Amino acid sequence: MAVSEEECSSANSRSSSSSTSSTSHYLSKCLLRGTVVLHVLHGHIRFPNSRDIVFGKEKSIELVIIGEDGIVQSLCEQPVFGTIKDIAVLPWNDGFRTRNRQMPGKDLLVVVSDSGKLSILSFCNEMHRFFPVTQVQLSNPGNSRNQLARMLAIDSSGCFIAASAYVDRLAMFSVSMSGGSDIIDKKIVYPPENEVNVNAPRVQKNSISGTIWSMSFISQDPNQSKGHNPILAVVINRTGTVRNELLLLGWNIREQDVYVISQYVEDDGPLVLSIAEVPHSYGFAFLFREGDAILMDLRDANNPYCIYRTSPNFLSNVVDEANFVQESSKGCDLSSVLQVDDEGGLFNVAACALLELSDLDPMCIDGDKYNVNVTHKFVCSWSWEPGNVKNQRMIISADTGEYFMIEIFFNPDGVKVQESECLYKGLPCKTILWVEGGFLAALVDMGDGMVLKMENGTLHYRSPIQTIVPVLDMSVVDYHDEKHDQMFACCGVAPEGSLRIIRSGITVEKLLRTAPIYQGITGTWTLRMKVIDTYHSFLVLSFVEETRVLSVGLSFTDVTDSVGFQPDVSTLACGVVNDGMLVQIHRSAVRLCLPTQGAHSDGVPLPSPVCTSWFPENLSISLGAVGHNLIVVSSSNPCFIFILGVRMLSVHHYEIYEMQHLRLQNELSCISIPQNRYEKKDTSFSNSLVDESSAPALPFGVDISNIFVIGTHKPSVEILSLAPSEGLRVLASGAISLTNTFGTAISGCIPQDVRLVLVDRLYVLSGLRNGMLLRFEWPTPSRRPLSVVPQSPVDWLSVSTDTVLSSVSAANSFGRHMYTTKLSENIKDNFPVDLQLIATRRIGITPVFLVPLSDSLDGDVVVLSDRPWLLHTARHSLSYTSISFQSSTHVTPVCYVECPKGILFVAENCLHLVEMVHSKRLNVQKLHLGGTPRRVFYHSESRLLLVMRTNLSDDTCSSDICCVDPLSGSVLSSFKLEFGETGKSMELMRVGSEQVILVGTSLSSGSAIMPCGEAESTKGRLIVLCLENMQNSDSGSMTFGSKAGSSSQRASPFHEIVGYATEQLSSSSLCSSPDDTSCDGMKLEETEAWQFRLAFSMPWPGMVLAICPYLDRYFLASAGNAFYLCGFPHDNSQRVKKWAVARTRFTITSLTAYFTRIVVGDCRDGILFYDYHEESKKLQQLYCDPYQRLVGDCILMDVNTAVVSDRKGSIAVLSCADYLEDTASPECNLTVSCAYYMGEVAMSIKKGSFSYKLPADDALKGSDGSIDFSQNGIIVSTLLGSIITFVPISREEYELLEAVQDRLAVHPLTAPILGNDHNEFRSRENPVGVPKILDADMLTQFLELTSMQQEDVLSLPLCVQGTVKSRLKLRSSPVPVNQVVQLLERVHYALN
Repeated sequence: MAVSEEECSSANSRSSSSSTSSTSHYLSKCLLRGTVVLHVLHGHIRFPNSRDIVFGKEKSIELVIIGEDGIVQSLCEQPVFGTIKDIAVLPWNDGFRTRNRQMPGKDLLVVVSDSGKLSILSFCNEMHRFFPVTQVQLSNPGNSRNQLARMLAIDSSGCFIAASAYVDRLAMFSVSMSGGSDIIDKKIVYPPENEVNVNAPRVQKNSISGTIWSMSFISQDPNQSKGHNPILAVVINRTGTVRNELLLLGWNIREQDVYVISQYVEDDGPLVLSIAEVPHSYGFAFLFREGDAILMDLRDANNPYCIYRTSPNFLSNVVDEANFVQESSKGCDLSSVLQVDDEGGLFNVAACALLELSDLDPMCIDGDKYNVNVTHKFVCSWSWEPGNVKNQRMIISADTGEYFMIEIFFNPDGVKVQESECLYKGLPCKTILWVEGGFLAALVDMGDGMVLKMENGTLHYRSPIQTIVPVLDMSVVDYHDEKHDQMFACCGVAPEGSLRIIRSGITVEKLLRTAPIYQGITGTWTLRMKVIDTYHSFLVLSFVEETRVLSVGLSFTDVTDSVGFQPDVSTLACGVVNDGMLVQIHRSAVRLCLPTQGAHSDGVPLPSPVCTSWFPENLSISLGAVGHNLIVVSSSNPCFIFILGVRMLSVHHYEIYEMQHLRLQNELSCISIPQNRYEKKDTSFSNSLVDESSAPALPFGVDISNIFVIGTHKPSVEILSLAPSEGLRVLASGAISLTNTFGTAISGCIPQDVRLVLVDRLYVLSGLRNGMLLRFEWPTPSRRPLSVVPQSPVDWLSVSTDTVLSSVSAANSFGRHMYTTKLSENIKDNFPVDLQLIATRRIGITPVFLVPLSDSLDGDVVVLSDRPWLLHTARHSLSYTSISFQSSTHVTPVCYVECPKGILFVAENCLHLVEMVHSKRLNVQKLHLGGTPRRVFYHSESRLLLVMRTNLSDDTCSSDICCVDPLSGSVLSSFKLEFGETGKSMELMRVGSEQVILVGTSLSSGSAIMPCGEAESTKGRLIVLCLENMQNSDSGSMTFGSKAGSSSQRASPFHEIVGYATEQLSSSSLCSSPDDTSCDGMKLEETEAWQFRLAFSMPWPGMVLAICPYLDRYFLASAGNAFYLCGFPHDNSQRVKKWAVARTRFTITSLTAYFTRIVVGDCRDGILFYDYHEESKKLQQLYCDPYQRLVGDCILMDVNTAVVSDRKGSIAVLSCADYLEDTASPECNLTVSCAYYMGEVAMSIKKGSFSYKLPADDALKGSDGSIDFSQNGIIVSTLLGSIITFVPISREEYELLEAVQDRLAVHPLTAPILGNDHNEFRSRENPVGVPKILDADMLTQFLELTSMQQEDVLSLPLCVQGTVKSRLKLRSSPVPVNQVVQLLERVHYALN
């Protein structure tokens, strides 16, 4: 379990912990990136013909597509190590950048960020990430209101770019026509960087001074425009004015002058909010205002005028029932939470509330400030229909949640505008995007987005876009002892509040599970009846001394006898050699079978299957593989390889014949034959990262149809060719010789499995018996040896003198056509070649098996070792993601009509049929609750979740404490608070033999904190609840079972399969433990009912913002700037007594305790350390925070070390280990051990881990075992929906990884793509000189590089230059690659 409920009180553990706390070293890893989508764009990002969608988040860029089924599929997500302010697409223009061969036809991304730079990014398919093409420095890094990094505007032709600050400043850029490396040609900034320069272009200061609300370029008719001078329309609010005005600016490029062309304002008109150009219109734009929208004619920039105004009822005829959606959603705009002026200024309400404690506090989402009636409705987002050139159509989303369409007709007699009725009603959207296929991606602020589709003139819901935001609380548990943690998180605000069950890895939807009766399985395969079949027909299960064949479908029926496989042997391999012909390979023979129609409708019309066998003479088969028209088997001691074919003798009668057999010098360990399928896909919806419009290039002289791959005990991997007139020859060989950090050879490097992959290039994957994964690639021509012939097991083998002559015509032979059994004597000079070892990874300690998900050579591969992984074949180097499933021994894909993407795992003697949900962006299950969930705990006795909710729509109460079933999300019982009472805090505590729930509430409306930080005069209540178990046997029995019950299923060995009810269990179903009686098919004759009982209640002298158990017999409760130590006399939960009280200067926001130590966090002074003296019954302050901070949350790691987050986005580790308690005083400051700027506000900190804990962990730690992810780890959840973990590491590991991080932060392949100084970014809001927590997101990029690139990174010299710190001095000794890879593999293994 990740989070302990009772702290250890051992003095030894305390002393050992405190001895190392002063030298704390942590590694930060983002487990789940923030899901708040601030910008959504579309363009040709990957290829010129791909239709890609970009989700611009605050801290990352995600590339997605919307499939034909309307489901959003994530292709990649890349952290930017900075804060994105705005992002836009720079469309490809054939007239520009024509000389750049790297980006022909691809659109680029333009980003402005806190780096102060304008960054232009291009997507690299090979590296699977964005890279900067060019960067232009606009201003200093940071978040200043005058920084030119607030807003972007892109000319529709891709010729011009504009960037603005919040106030007074803007810049314009022209895109280069020369097509050189510098995309930006000319640039003009107002005001100029050097005010003294009289020749600098400038605009009169009183012309555009004010706050810039919106910008858009206005296209000009190329047939009428006299030049290429752009026109920029700006909506601006001048200082001291009430109305916004439209300003038209011109840029005279030749004279480098920006000037005001005209301005437009209606003195009595509504407030102008934004402007949007009408595409392909040359001079028309919409002004969106409060209550309406107007169409402007800007063709004559000197005389702008309105030509159409929407009808009065267009945005005002909304029903009042939508108010609660609008008001709740407007409560906290997360896009602006962290937009803070570095000079201390404030330019939005959210930042003001966070840092200056104004009366409008978005963190207090329960106040009355959201019950404001808004009289004017307005457009909050819009999107134009793509690809429509003639008549422009636009969908708009109003702040009421209604969607409308505006269509513009350009007729000879003028412009006509048509308004639609309401197309859809939902939540108001922050941003929407209309994409090809009629889909509309709609993103909201505080809830899940959605994909809508335009059909028959109206919008229809298709699928959700999950956004886990904000995460207000979380509870991490090892539920059902599944050996990997999952998190229950409070997400969203009313009315979209929900619980989210978050698990790491790729989502797996559990469909079926058998009883644990399948002991001794040695192999699993799925077979098609015909090579071209879409679906599988048979499932083959091999046991130690048995083989069974099952038909694939709704009922898995045993058809072994009808197929013809020999049932009393263990199958080594099987496959389809040709249509209707199945092959079984066992130790004694190779068996060819023609199934009957009883097994498959396309079988032979005979009463029994037709079978024939081939037997090796006096040998035992050890390995085998079956391909199209080819069978390869091998033996050991002596080592032979046999190449077999199949030929027809008569109708339904065939024989297996030997084409060639060779004696080997080294025994084979594995064989793999490609299935010769390369499937071209529609790149419009494809999630592949290669340009599939053309087939990938093969190395010269290689024919994919006649090669196969072997692994040998040498050890090595070999690519062999079998071609007419040439016999069997070696095309390429890759020797396996691996060493550890100390230069010692690594044992167990024998290949367990090999696979040939063909994506944009040909390469070989090899899984080793020691748990390592290797990638070999064909050498580039410049590095290929010309005359070196490597040792190979086939190079000097003994060729059999027996020649096999075919007595049947070639037309009836299904083997590869062979005309000799001798090796060719004319081997070309360029064969064989040395395969290059590109990357190595350790993913476990057990042998690695490779199972492709499809027969296609570019299909992704399931990698099975200690745990299952999904390897992305199209990625650069080795890239794999954990699959959210338990440790398994075997796996095979299963594809049939009802389950086209099924996967069969063998685990714990059970067969598990699952579906890997690639289409889900997040491995998250949603349990809708309503209201705003604020606190959540897992109650181990009842196995239920305890949730505190606020903002309920109930007429009798607005807050309650409820019990939630973690499987279905249903509320089983509830304790309602009084009318007008709001829950603020909740904790679990054991009193005697029972566990009670402590609840703190507020009986006052309004904020609890004054703007100065002092406490308001408020009232609250302290409540003690007990959760009691009441037997409820009159509710009948409950059964989870399979719906299918046919006789054919009863004859199947799957007759005890359990079907998870999909309407009750979602894709992240928790039922995976075989002893869980709620999902094993048994009837639950009695269901347990749990109800709340009020044990105690008393008024409290202030809002109870924080509660904390203390020393197993006390608890702490806050009230304004005071906190009380209370207890239960004689362990009586119906009595509460106050024992002591202490006060701080400012309002207390958090309380936490560890053994005798108490830590108090307030909204100004940071954290304070206290102790309680039982003899004198007094609370004594010991230490204080050396810096002011507005505490978000705090937790004690031991009695001397605290981890605290603030609402500026930082987290710090503070320690008092350097002080002696007998000399302590309130003036003794704590020491900041290390700090880290996340850029996100952490509202919940837990002690524990969110990692896999398998037996391989101990082996992966090595001899030192210094990294322990399950102990002393920290988990943080943020308002933007991120889940971040901090794990402790040793000093030696810290110093090693710090040197690697410094190099990665400046290397072109891994440096922050927006131009941020990584060290400066992670040091913000923290004291100078404080050690930094290492960034694992930066470090794990090292694993995505090839071995040569890793060497290049580590060899990069880092000298002291300018602002680079002295710690970057060149190391006296080189950084060892193996040691770095091994350490980062452990991080990736545990936290992926």
